Amino acid sequence: MDRRPRVDPGAIRGAANGVDEPVRVRPLDELDITAVADIAERSGGPRDAGFWEDRVTSFLRRDPEGALIAEVGGRAAGFMLGEVRRGEFGIAEPTGWIEFLGVDPELRGRAVGRLLAEALEAHFRARGAVAVRTLVDETMPGVAAFFASLGYAPAPMRPFVKSL
Repeated sequence: MDRRPRVDPGAIRGAANGVDEPVRVRPLDELDITAVADIAERSGGPRDAGFWEDRVTSFLRRDPEGALIAEVGGRAAGFMLGEVRRGEFGIAEPTGWIEFLGVDPELRGRAVGRLLAEALEAHFRARGAVAVRTLVDETMPGVAAFFASLGYAPAPMRPFVKSL
């Protein structure tokens, strides 16, 4: 049985070139690493292909269904990487963690991120997760607004950091 997350390709329409195109969400693979790096760079993140090769390869090894890419018109439009873990930061129940999200800036506002999140949440549910968590940099209010629009709320847990 194929348990990979699927999204109805007719669920959303829109493309940067003005032509209606369906958004397709599918499992990410090694051939998508360059597209992930490109989207990350255009979104203000690191372009370092080695960084993304390490991250994507790690997710594909641990939980391949937790690595997703969205396409519009056959072109990469966004990606999301996450996995279910227990015991993270003392949280006993199985929890889905969204670790990376990137959406092509030209395609924002066309539900690419929402469709990726819905597909990843469905995967988390299938793996027994009872909640989904992520961390949002306070200097990125757009990312916080995105997650709030999906029903996420700030948690009482606060990250602490110390430079070495």
